[in-house]
Amino acid sequence: MFSSSRAVRVVVSFLSLSVSLPYTLASPAQGNINRRASVCNGHAELCNRSFGNVTFVGAHDSYAVGINSIAANQDYNITQQLNDGIRMLQMQAHNLSGVIQLCHTTCGLYNGGPLSTYLGTVKTWLDANPNEVLSLLIVNSDDFPPTAYDSIFKSVGLDTMSYAPTSAVTPATQWPTLGSLIDSGKRLLTFMDASADFTSVPYIIDEFTNIWESPYDVFTLPFDCSVNRTKGDSSTEMYLINHFFDQLILGQPAPDPDQANQTNAVNGTGSLGAQVATCVADYGRNPNFMLVDFYEYGGGSVFQVAATANNVTYNPSTPIAAPIPQGVNTSPGSGSSPGSQSTGDGSVMLPAVWIMLATVLFGTYCVLL
Repeated sequence: MFSSSRAVRVVVSFLSLSVSLPYTLASPAQGNINRRASVCNGHAELCNRSFGNVTFVGAHDSYAVGINSIAANQDYNITQQLNDGIRMLQMQAHNLSGVIQLCHTTCGLYNGGPLSTYLGTVKTWLDANPNEVLSLLIVNSDDFPPTAYDSIFKSVGLDTMSYAPTSAVTPATQWPTLGSLIDSGKRLLTFMDASADFTSVPYIIDEFTNIWESPYDVFTLPFDCSVNRTKGDSSTEMYLINHFFDQLILGQPAPDPDQANQTNAVNGTGSLGAQVATCVADYGRNPNFMLVDFYEYGGGSVFQVAATANNVTYNPSTPIAAPIPQGVNTSPGSGSSPGSQSTGDGSVMLPAVWIMLATVLFGTYCVLL
């Protein structure tokens, strides 16, 4: 006969199982995580959108920050860039006595400090912004092996946040959604222009077999959208437009902040919006990445262009940073005097224009000998 005490034990056991079952199924140890991102990169509409079908604004030479320097491409540091909406950080990596250093052309011209410090800042920002997907684009100027970068990523904890694709080449239509990247915790995608090796470090992704680029060092308008650099099939790759207008100083290209308001504008000759329209007319799809200088010029216009491409509304919760007029030194880290630029280690180097002038004069002297 079924006793009352046994019935009580059965009921208690059943209730215990019922309470614990959902938590057992959701246990990370079993790989089943019920977490679902509801807002991705600021918009719910982007959560189900493939990474390869989203347009991101990128900061060209994101580390090259300063006022009154022809070697600087940005006015604000990367934390401010990210807070304002930049979602691709581009950088040049150089070999300075065996250390991966972020320099502009040479470390004598502009030294932005070690990659390890820079990536530590990226990690801090990602930790504070769990619903954001971010890309890095590394110009591997001195051909460090990817294992050298891997060591630095591991030292700051970014290796565990980095997405590794299932194969070395991924067509634009086959990237995961922003929501799935956020849910998995793999919210950082790193591309490198040279020496990437999928077999040794799969999360450092070869750029030019996955992304093609438009021309750079543009001195005349309008910007076009021709395929300038690729190692893959441009018809299936993601693509990046280089949208920064340069000027020639002593025969060398340099950023032109005086034109930045129009260059970054939504419409008009030479504007970012006009180049995007050209690209869409040429290829029937929006660019995936738009690299710009002095992103804050235009009062958020570069983010408006991206929002329009993504079919979302640009409505920032706080205004973005204001442009800093050239000739006004407002940042403690931007140099000790007008025209000077602080290096990554806190020392101050000569104005970039004087270094460039010395280089040109020395080259002329050598030719005349």
